[in-house]
Amino acid sequence: MLEAEALACRRGDRMLFTGLGFALPAGSLLHVRGRNGSGKTTLLRALCGLLRPDDGSIRWRGEPITELAEDYNRDMLYFGHLNGIKADLSGIENLRIAATLDQDGCADADILAALARLGLAGFEDLPASMLSQGQKRRMALARLILSEAPLWILDEPFTALDTDAVALLEALIAGHVAESGTVVLTTHQPVQLTGGAIQRLDLGSGPSVKPAAGGVRSA
Repeated sequence: MLEAEALACRRGDRMLFTGLGFALPAGSLLHVRGRNGSGKTTLLRALCGLLRPDDGSIRWRGEPITELAEDYNRDMLYFGHLNGIKADLSGIENLRIAATLDQDGCADADILAALARLGLAGFEDLPASMLSQGQKRRMALARLILSEAPLWILDEPFTALDTDAVALLEALIAGHVAESGTVVLTTHQPVQLTGGAIQRLDLGSGPSVKPAAGGVRSA
């Protein structure tokens, strides 16, 4: 379970949010919403341990993430605004490096299958610099297929994706939650699950976390 209690974060002299809390069990998704500048990315970076909140605590499976350190990093996959790929490396090379850093053991055959599922069959050996923005995004998203992390933290993951890729990403997220994974994401895209529960957190309107309408669904 991912828990936040009495979180507060500021940017410069402006307090983005305060008193924020939630409890997100396995098999559930937290949909973080809010206008630009409301603190969505700041919150996700705090949940990843990339920045320290001004107040409050974040716990994973009952333990503060600051104490878990590498154990938390193994259990968590963060997907941010940037694709996190090297332009001079191919898709298979980029994903080999990502799998090593994420401590996910996967063979080249697994990487090739993930790239094919994302519609990149035939592009595996091309440098990322030769791919379109959408193809680079697909390459980065292949990490979700290869990852063994139970917790996904995704910041605007649908950006630069075409309709087919959006549908595939929706299926990956729904499948992860249905298999008792945990997801936190920011998106303007409607979120649908085939199993599990959805909570919504609206920033900029007070620290309100609530179940989505019809948010608890069973497969």
